[in-house]
Amino acid sequence: MTRPDLVITAARLWAPEPVAHTALAVVGERIAAVGSDDEILALAGPETTRIDAAGAALLPGFHDAHIHAQAGGLGLLGCDLDREHSLAGYERLITEYAASHEGEWVVGAGWFGDVFPGGFPDRALLDRLVPDRPAVFTSHDAHGVWVNSRALELAGIDHGTLDPPAGRIVRDAAGSPTGMLIDSAGELVTSLIPPHEPGDLRRALLTAQEHLFSLGVTAWHDAILGRFLTLPDCIPAYLETIADGSLRARVTGSVWWPPGAGPERLDDVLEKVAECRRAGFAVDSVKIMQDGICENCTAALKAPYTGIVPETTGDSVIPPHQLAEITAALDAAGLRVHFHGVGDRAVSECLDAVAEARRRNGPSGKPHQVAHIDLADPADLPRFAELNVTANLQPLWARADQEILERKLPLLGAERARWHFPFGSLERAGAHIAMGSDWPVTSPDPLWGLHTACTRTAPPADAHARNPESRVAMAPTERLSLESALRAYTLGSAEIAGLDDRMGRIAVGMLADLVLLDGPLGSAEDLSGRRVARTVLGGQTVYTSPEANQSEERAV
Repeated sequence: MTRPDLVITAARLWAPEPVAHTALAVVGERIAAVGSDDEILALAGPETTRIDAAGAALLPGFHDAHIHAQAGGLGLLGCDLDREHSLAGYERLITEYAASHEGEWVVGAGWFGDVFPGGFPDRALLDRLVPDRPAVFTSHDAHGVWVNSRALELAGIDHGTLDPPAGRIVRDAAGSPTGMLIDSAGELVTSLIPPHEPGDLRRALLTAQEHLFSLGVTAWHDAILGRFLTLPDCIPAYLETIADGSLRARVTGSVWWPPGAGPERLDDVLEKVAECRRAGFAVDSVKIMQDGICENCTAALKAPYTGIVPETTGDSVIPPHQLAEITAALDAAGLRVHFHGVGDRAVSECLDAVAEARRRNGPSGKPHQVAHIDLADPADLPRFAELNVTANLQPLWARADQEILERKLPLLGAERARWHFPFGSLERAGAHIAMGSDWPVTSPDPLWGLHTACTRTAPPADAHARNPESRVAMAPTERLSLESALRAYTLGSAEIAGLDDRMGRIAVGMLADLVLLDGPLGSAEDLSGRRVARTVLGGQTVYTSPEANQSEERAV
């Protein structure tokens, strides 16, 4: 064989399951050989780069199956409240940002509801911090928008404004808007924000790429190709960076189905898919949001929320019969459907829609997926395997942080809390599992997500989960094994993206997309102490930690 360009030896390989081999060789951008140290070193030539892993874990590159990369990059570059987790911290960040930016609007994101009394912010605080301009801050989960009085005034939102479909204007006891807008109600304000400059969006996407490389993420699936609330359309930035080669990661995505839109939007969405494909963007999926989130009582549940008067079971964004029509049409067009399904009723409606598509079009269509699955009816768990539907999990959410304890679990009650993020039950029912972060909703660090998937506790370094309860396993029977979780965050995500013929495994012929950690992985408990030492994309190092720079890497 051709002399390898790169060899890595003395590693503990996970392929993604643990294997006995300790070394691999790379020719060009693909893995050319896997074997023992002696076998691989015998292949090396004088120009081969050699990396001694010193017993550290070597994995396939992480593949984030549900992310919003451009939005994450904008957060890193803008007023990112995710950097703090206190009211005083939010006040400082907003004040500093407003003072240093002279734009017409003050815009940011990343707040958590548990920081505010009652779970929701109001306009009074923003009026004090930003009295002279409209101010708009999207919640970390992108389902709430916090605005000041000036923004409400510009949008014409007052006592008499009706709630829009699939949205809610939060009001005080007198019926006046408080400055908290839920789901589509946020667009009454966000639609007025001046658009970003194209250069800003390009910079955000490339900033996100570098950040994700530093975490070992070499591939991702962007879950909203389109505009939503304060998230600008990311398609132009993707097409530009694909065209000039600056987007190096392996990226797929789902074109956004406008919330609440019926089957009449099919042709528009199909044309958007075709536009992306003509430009070289690998898009074969459409994103449909079927409900909201539990914390806002907009996730669609089968039984009413606990303690809420008047009773509510949340919202189905699209009527189920229309959802079935849309899903069947997309399935017939050869597309995958990427559902947002949080509540147990929404999950059932998504599965029902796929069942109707299979009935009409036959069982051989592409696999579909439901993301999030905060709750699931136990009767629905076997249907994932039966219908070839992937459970797309966001593992970092499955811990008892303050927001979940104070805002979410009381709304669900004890019985439903048993089925809160039923990872283990889905696996035992035979469901195919993929994993993603939903960044910027939560951290894109796969090691953090894997830690929580396997232990059901918060990573020790996570500033958003410092309460003592977050260190106690939440629903411990729903833990995943380290092997299952690693598979989901690598090969499982590649499979649902249709890319498992080239990535997601360490094997001869696969792309050399690799992540080398700073030590071994003996058990799930090791995850909290591990960091990424090196990320390799197509045989080329795209990230090296400062510590790894000091390790031996030499061309002989």
